[in-house]
Amino acid sequence: MKSLAGLRGIATLVAALVIGGPSIASAKDESVKYADRLVEAKQVFQELTSSGDRNVPQQLMEKAKCIVVIPDMMKGAFGFGARWGSGVISCRNNKGGWTAPVFVSLKGGSWGLQIGAQKTDLVLFFMTEKGARSLVTKSKFTLGGSASVAAGPLGRSGEAATDLHLNAEIYSYAKSKGLFAGISLEGSSLTVNKKANESYYGRPVSAEAVLFQHREPTVPPEARDFVAVLPPQ
Repeated sequence: MKSLAGLRGIATLVAALVIGGPSIASAKDESVKYADRLVEAKQVFQELTSSGDRNVPQQLMEKAKCIVVIPDMMKGAFGFGARWGSGVISCRNNKGGWTAPVFVSLKGGSWGLQIGAQKTDLVLFFMTEKGARSLVTKSKFTLGGSASVAAGPLGRSGEAATDLHLNAEIYSYAKSKGLFAGISLEGSSLTVNKKANESYYGRPVSAEAVLFQHREPTVPPEARDFVAVLPPQ
């Protein structure tokens, strides 16, 4: 009887491993996927800030409160101008540095003639903390609705201007055909990706606590590397 009970126990354990194995592997795969997204986000931001004569004005970067980077945003389709993508946001902390990144998703679209689709790297500079707070406190944050958004200035003329007017709450940049340029994102919605944050950090993460209360989770290497390339104050 004892040997039979032992066999049943082993069978139960094997069954649990077989059933639970795929879910454990899946969770690991998700974590790796989001780690890769942070590596891509770092590369996108470095490309934007080293674009020679088409640089983002230093004044804009110094005054930005939060930065969103979305690598490989998809835009365009047959008959419907859709946009969708996933990336990260980081905000300035109370020590002059940047918070751990929080994962976000972008969705939107407009009717119009669209043929085919293309990938675009997107960077958003939030110039006010109010706009970024709306992102984490509202169920739906709409660019151009919840906060004004404008195509960002580029070039040496913008860099040299002492009277650069930064009136918009958000400035947007997108890379198309190897070059960064301003882009209009009116009507697109930006939301916190709770599932991605939990997968990457290994536990539920509050975007508001990380970005504005500076209660950071344990920060993995890819997240530290991304934050390290963001502009100093």
